[in-house]
Formats: sequence, structure tokens, C-alpha cells
Amino acid sequence: MSTPTTKVRPRVIPCLLLQGRSLVKTVGFKKGKYIGDPINTVRIYDEMEVDELCFLDISATPEDREPKYALLEEIAAECFMPFAYGGGVRNVEQMARLYALGAEKVSVNTAAYEDPRLLRRAADRFGSQSVVVAIDAAKRRWFGGWEVVTHGGRKRRGCDVVAWAKEAVRNGAGEVLLTSVTNDGAMGGYDLDLVRAVTAAVDVPVIACGGAGTLDDCTAVVVEGGAQAAAAGSMVVYQRKNRSVLVNYPTKRELREAFSAAYARQGSQVSR
Repeated sequence: MSTPTTKVRPRVIPCLLLQGRSLVKTVGFKKGKYIGDPINTVRIYDEMEVDELCFLDISATPEDREPKYALLEEIAAECFMPFAYGGGVRNVEQMARLYALGAEKVSVNTAAYEDPRLLRRAADRFGSQSVVVAIDAAKRRWFGGWEVVTHGGRKRRGCDVVAWAKEAVRNGAGEVLLTSVTNDGAMGGYDLDLVRAVTAAVDVPVIACGGAGTLDDCTAVVVEGGAQAAAAGSMVVYQRKNRSVLVNYPTKRELREAFSAAYARQGSQVSR
């Protein structure tokens, strides 16, 4: 079972969605709203001393194409913090190319579901710590729980999310990026029940994604939900009230104080 760790540094990770050469933000995986240029945004996050970033190309798999390596090389040249990439990744050769251009971790979604052995091949070659399985979760229409969706949320698989998370980890995934389709972009908080179900089932870090509207949402999903990290999209690219674009990120002091207060209620402590 994955549980909040005493004296760990809190991880709040901007999750940035690529579409073509633009950054966009979706709500419920629907059509993305233009946010800005990814290179300029990376520079802003560099200045804000963000610890890590995650880039997801949401059009690569639906368009049946490879990652945009040239764009990612530009991003890597400006990105002075570790970053993960996902979108359109189908084999270990593509993963090797992404690592070579600067990605610390590579996230695999549709291809991993369709061929779980891909995770094992990648883990054996690059180490499981560099291999992330991305799981998009939709609430079941009739029977409760959550089912796996792939192809950018377009294809329901009927497979239970918890069962797939366990299988993916057995096959070599060293981290789970878990996204709630329902909560995506809504800024109303994470699906804590979903996160708890997955963190209780696997023994690798789980990054919760989908729903962050405030820093309190991030502390809740880590401290109460058991996630190792909170990925945030709308929260770090919008002003909350009117959703006008404003790239932002909590200061290290704000992060430390918010997580310290949350952990104090659980009898734990955040490192400095």
C-alpha cells in the first residue's frame, strides 16, 4: 500500500497538455483551450523554481503519430528541472529517444494497456524508476467503480482501474499517473475515493491528476488520499475566478506551510 511518507518533500507537479506546438487545457478531456507557448511557459516555471514538470501530448495517440521530438528537444533545452513526457509512445526505441533528448521519465498509456509487456521491456532496459504507466479513469456507467479509458479518453475498455494498475506494476511500471476523466479541469478537488483505491493496491508512487483547484486540494490528495504527488493543470495556468490565463505556482514556503499543516493533523512532518 502506498501511503504518505513522513518527512518527504511535497510534490506538486504542473501537468502541461501539448496539442501541436501549443499548450492547452481541457475539461473532462474535451476540446482544449489555448493556454500559450510551451517554451515561454517552461521559462516562467524555471524562474519560479518549480521542481519538476509533466508534459502530455494529448493529440499524439488520437492522430496515430509519434511524439514531436523537435519540440521536446526545444523544451529540454529550456527546462532546468526534471520532466516527464507522455503521448504517442509505443515502443522502447521511442522511449530511448525521449530519454536521450532529456526526459527523466516516460509515461505510457494506450500502448501499455494494449501490450502490457511493453512495460517490462522498458523497465528491464531503462529501470522501472523511469517508466510511468498513465491510467485514465472514468466512472462506470452502471456498476460503480472506475474503468480504464484510452486514446485520449475516447475509448472505454471495460477493465477495472485498480486491476489494471496492479497488473501494470507487476509488469514493471515504477510509477502510476492516475487521472480522473470526470474531475479533469473542473477545479473542484481530486477523486479521493479513486486515489485511495489505487494507492491501497500498489506499492509504487501514485501521482494523482484531475481536479486541483487550490493548494488544499493538493494536500488532501497526498495526506488523505495516499498519493505521493499531486499533478495540477488548471490550478497552475488559470486565475481561479474567471479562468483567465495566468501561469502560476505556489512558493516553496506556501508549499511547506500547507503540507506541514496537513501532515501535522496526521502526526507527520514535511522536510525542509
